[in-house]
Amino acid sequence: MLSEKGKYASATQNRRWVWSEIIWPLVLEVNDVSFTLKQFQNKRKKICQEQNVSINVPSRGLVSLMQKGILLKEGEIYSIHYRLIPYMRLKAECDYSTAIHEVRIK
Repeated sequence: MLSEKGKYASATQNRRWVWSEIIWPLVLEVNDVSFTLKQFQNKRKKICQEQNVSINVPSRGLVSLMQKGILLKEGEIYSIHYRLIPYMRLKAECDYSTAIHEVRIK
């Protein structure tokens, strides 16, 4: 994940990676709109080991996804934006661009 990109491009790359490799697969795995910090940490550890990625990358990506409103946090529980629930119910692919588009629709 090391790159010569600028700060903002790098943050977007982190968000995209965390969403597609960790968060969305985890949501489909638990088949629920929410997951715990522990579930995220376990999934993150597994994916980072498999892909040989620093564990710091997904941590920044998680915070970034919350800032974008794709993820919401209440205590130790994270949940997806309500507009993403139909994708989860259908077990549909929901890439980062779809997620950000859905969240930004008023």
